[in-house]
Amino acid sequence: MVDDTLHVELEAPDIAAWKTGNVGIDYVHHLDSGVPGPDAMINAVIHGNELCGAIALDTLLRAGVRPTRGRLTLCFVNPAAYARFDPAEPTRSRFVDEDMNRVWTADRLDGPDMSVELRRARELRPLYDKVDRLLDIHSMGTYSAPILLIHGLEKERRFARDMRVPATVAGGSGHVEGRRLIEYAPFNDPASDKIAVLVECGHHWAKASAVVALDTALYFLKALDMVSPEFFDAHVCDRTPAPQTILEVTDGHTIRSDDFYFSSKFNGLEEFPKAGQVIAVDGGEELCTPYDGCILVMPNHRAMRGQRAFRLARRVG
Repeated sequence: MVDDTLHVELEAPDIAAWKTGNVGIDYVHHLDSGVPGPDAMINAVIHGNELCGAIALDTLLRAGVRPTRGRLTLCFVNPAAYARFDPAEPTRSRFVDEDMNRVWTADRLDGPDMSVELRRARELRPLYDKVDRLLDIHSMGTYSAPILLIHGLEKERRFARDMRVPATVAGGSGHVEGRRLIEYAPFNDPASDKIAVLVECGHHWAKASAVVALDTALYFLKALDMVSPEFFDAHVCDRTPAPQTILEVTDGHTIRSDDFYFSSKFNGLEEFPKAGQVIAVDGGEELCTPYDGCILVMPNHRAMRGQRAFRLARRVG
């Protein structure tokens, strides 16, 4: 059977024109309005096979985006991995040496380990230490509806409501090891007013994911009052966002055997009305929903032993 999740509809933009930035770091562009305001940043391609963020930043830069107040930084995070993208083998360029969205702890960043991703993370770290608001653009391996991921702090929930998109917001980590960039201190400090959010724009290579990426970037800037109405109206697609649903991640499963499979070809955000419904089987053990109204978040059909296969959540808002 043909695997439709490997179908590539998007074309990876050539970002070579953006290599020389203006902060002394390749692929980083800093735009200063000269007017007091937030210090905001939008990230793309922390994973090299996720094209939608590159398309969004390329579009913004080519359109001449300028913040109406504060400072805006646009960053192509992992250009080394992105340069390896091949539509004939679209899964192979996620990273060069290791997942760059799992290294954001002091022991990794300050430790002795060396990798392409760690070197780049260390180079970019001063930027993340400085910015007030961060949008990290990603995509998924299934045809799930878009999700805004947050660690789960109340300050993040408030900002998600200000953004208004996407329609689903999920709070909670769900990872086995390492920390995502949005969990990097001080974003992850309830006492700090710095906030980072991560948008999963839909399937990696579906045309719709590029639309979601650009819309989310525009609504991020609008929530910060950093984009002119004229620029927003000229480039936004979704002008009437649906009401948001807030989910709290409560559980997750890490694969324990070499014999794991889902009970169906789930895309994500499926809701199970009753506790005890079978989601997957791992080494002969049925994995069931732990409560009524359980929602499946980001199932990973390519996960292997030791990797997180799915997260479960309940609706809280």
